[in-house]
Amino acid sequence: MMWTVLLLVHALLLYFILTHRSRSRNEPPLDKGLIPWLGHALEFGKDASKFLERMKRKHGDIFTVRAAGRYVTVLLDPHSYDQVIHDQDCLDFHSYAKVLMERIFHLRLPNHEPAKEKAVMTQHFLGMNLCGLNSSMSRHMLEVAKAEMPQNQKDWKEDGLFNLSYSLLFKVGYLTLFGGEQNNNCSDLASIYEEYKKFDGLLTKMARGTLKSYEKKTAQSARQRLWELLAPARLAKGSGSTPWLHAYRRLLREEGVDNEMQTRALLLQLWATQGNVGPAAFWMLGYLLTHPEALTAVKTEMEALQLSPLDSSVVTPVFDSALDEALRLTAAPFITREVLHDKVLHMADGQQYLLRKGDRVCLFPFISPQMDPEIHQEPQKYKFNRFLNEDGSVKKDFYKGGRRLKYHSMPWGAGANGCVGKQFAISTMKQYIYVLLTNYDLELCDPCALMPGVNASRYGFGMLQPEGDLLVRYRPRQKL
Repeated sequence: MMWTVLLLVHALLLYFILTHRSRSRNEPPLDKGLIPWLGHALEFGKDASKFLERMKRKHGDIFTVRAAGRYVTVLLDPHSYDQVIHDQDCLDFHSYAKVLMERIFHLRLPNHEPAKEKAVMTQHFLGMNLCGLNSSMSRHMLEVAKAEMPQNQKDWKEDGLFNLSYSLLFKVGYLTLFGGEQNNNCSDLASIYEEYKKFDGLLTKMARGTLKSYEKKTAQSARQRLWELLAPARLAKGSGSTPWLHAYRRLLREEGVDNEMQTRALLLQLWATQGNVGPAAFWMLGYLLTHPEALTAVKTEMEALQLSPLDSSVVTPVFDSALDEALRLTAAPFITREVLHDKVLHMADGQQYLLRKGDRVCLFPFISPQMDPEIHQEPQKYKFNRFLNEDGSVKKDFYKGGRRLKYHSMPWGAGANGCVGKQFAISTMKQYIYVLLTNYDLELCDPCALMPGVNASRYGFGMLQPEGDLLVRYRPRQKL
């Protein structure tokens, strides 16, 4: 009996230790959940959007939740986002990035200097070098499309639109950034893509540390195979002269990174450059095919072009609006920072909240501004001209609480950690959709088909992916 009492007392003490944290003066509302230590982790990971919407209704635009032993303050007021985005003294982006690098890619870069890496990326993904990348991408786009699309004008080919978009754009991106000119065998590309898809399919579970035993084996097998394919010695045979790859590997060597870790870093870059563009192109095309008025408007604009859509002088406001609308509905990254020092957060409404050192801060623009009905009327609906004024010019003015918003949609992040590859990604999607809409007949297998739902576990990791696919058929267009 005595041992039972002692065990019960110890259990109660342990519960108190694990759950003891109270809201201090001027801190955001605190919601620890009912489960000690774990808190809201399961609900957060299962469907972050649904969970955070519930917390927003309960607590407002700022609150702190417990998840797997960590305390995360979530800010959902876009007028106040700059308080987090531009604070590089109290809030740190790189600490959490290092955690994910090790969990997902088994990558450790102890001497890594993010500022130097960003300088390399900026040099090659912006300015004149972007023109060279676009030219290479366009050439590979035509080559891969020719190899994989039917050539007989009478033959329809059926496929899932997500599989088509992701696989084709992955191969184009791999050839442009990694594969060089001597390594464009389609069977090799297909095998690389298959391993990549296995890896990508388990990425969110790797990030959260929730892999089952058999999934760990699958993830490690795919990771190991991709390491072999991306090994510097292997890549050097075909693509060692690729300017971006050459500059990135030189940076790693200067930081004292050995060949094994260089390979792991290349897998990180493979996912970073290819993990979003294919899914984004799928959503764009899917919404066009399921909204005939939008498809007609974009096709009319594309077919009227006198120059390549990649030419900097070409203006495509209808396409741009249609793409921005697809991204508004399906781009759902977290913007996360570690709190290095206690910080007073000044909200736009005049409220002040204390953020604790050691906590994490998270913005989730998918909820607001992107799906906020006060900002975007009927936010669940796809409206291809949402970002156009009545005269066809670009619409930039959106409001919340009577105030003009700086951020009305944030698919590319913002501030110092915004996506450097944004323009290259947009160019790739634009070229892909231009090639398909002007050279092929593309239609739904079922004219009444609806867009598939989203895989809710992908919230927080960039572009969402569908739960299922959208069956389409395509063939070369008959030339008039």
